[in-house]
Amino acid sequence: MARKGRLEEIFSKALYADDAALYSVSYRDFENIVEVSLPEFVSLSENLQVIPQNRIVLVKKGNQILYRKHGY
Repeated sequence: MARKGRLEEIFSKALYADDAALYSVSYRDFENIVEVSLPEFVSLSENLQVIPQNRIVLVKKGNQILYRKHGY
């Protein structure tokens, strides 16, 4: 069984064991960084099919940073 990556663990916990609305995701959209709520990101990305994980630069729960891509 493959081990989940850090982002998958954060998303899984947020979506199934916590209030997903408390989480925000920032991702690269061409030259801009866009920040949206986790439920909105899942819908926009069609469950990471349209917006791949390598474009995610930051995941926060409130003011707490849970994931930050190097260089951002």
